Amino acid sequence: MTEAYTKMIQQMMESSQEMMRTFNPALENIKAAGFDKMFPTMSKDMMEMWFGRTFNREGLDAKTRLLVTVAALTVLGAQAEPQLKMTVRHALEAGATQREIAEVIWQMSMFGGLPAMQKALEIAQTVFAETATNSGEKDV
Repeated sequence: MTEAYTKMIQQMMESSQEMMRTFNPALENIKAAGFDKMFPTMSKDMMEMWFGRTFNREGLDAKTRLLVTVAALTVLGAQAEPQLKMTVRHALEAGATQREIAEVIWQMSMFGGLPAMQKALEIAQTVFAETATNSGEKDV
């Protein structure tokens, strides 16, 4: 990273912390772990509106766009854990199966490596278990 880039990131972080202090001093040192659980999963219709036909170009439906996002987040590795959890939840809501999500993650082992794939599968399994617990379903 260049010095200018590092400085920009540092300024962004300081600005964010100042914003958090302004909104609520208790939020200044908030941890990202579990943050994804604060936001509900959108319905399938809402997913299609945001990620499918309404606000995006034609060619990919919401489910496909979310599976592509799962692939990209898998390659990023553990740094994208909250985002991957949320995207797996959204992909399930948009109609993706657990098997499709697992296959996408497995395919990314060639690009992100085995550790990234393993971590993503662990994250997905956590979401699958939470989803099954919340809905009373068993794993597919």
